Amino acid sequence: MLSTISTSQTNQCLAGITIACKDDKWFVRTVALDHSHELCPQTSNLIRVNRKLNMLAKHTLEVNDDAGVRINKSFMSMVGEAGGYENMQFMEQDARNFIGQHRRSLCKKGDGQALLRHFSKMRDLNNDLFYDIEMDEGNRIISVFWADARSRAACEEFGDVVSFDTTYLTNKYDMPFIPFVGVNHLGQSILLRCGLLSSEDTSSFVWLFICWL
Repeated sequence: MLSTISTSQTNQCLAGITIACKDDKWFVRTVALDHSHELCPQTSNLIRVNRKLNMLAKHTLEVNDDAGVRINKSFMSMVGEAGGYENMQFMEQDARNFIGQHRRSLCKKGDGQALLRHFSKMRDLNNDLFYDIEMDEGNRIISVFWADARSRAACEEFGDVVSFDTTYLTNKYDMPFIPFVGVNHLGQSILLRCGLLSSEDTSSFVWLFICWL
């Protein structure tokens, strides 16, 4: 069994090693040390394998997030304190990933179960309530979608044109509240569906629109 050779996506650099397995033993097959580009040792701290968030960085991000400071502003403040990007041990995306995990971990403290109990109770009162909840591998809530009987009926009548907005941040988890809004025969805005997303990435929106359909 041989490993596949992966080139750099930006400059087709073939520098690297390949390994092979024979008789349950791994060995180095080829070594290529020549790069097709200039090296920048001063930025090696931002290579994925070298990036890390220390305890101080994690604490700062958590405190700022709980205080409502946006991640990009929090990160830029830390860059300034470090004296520039070249002195950082992580990137903004690493900070976003950490805060995403931090927000989802809050659901372990009982709020997630409370939400499930609420939906179950509402379903008992009206079987036309629809809801769906996406969980991660740690059984923490990632995304929520729901529509009550009134909204579903309104969607049947006025769902030809629908808009949705992800700019509402009205909860302590900083999960955007996403209303799906239509217009009735009187020109009034009406609520058709609702959602909460912990991350505004492609997979989250795909999940949301599948629920809508």
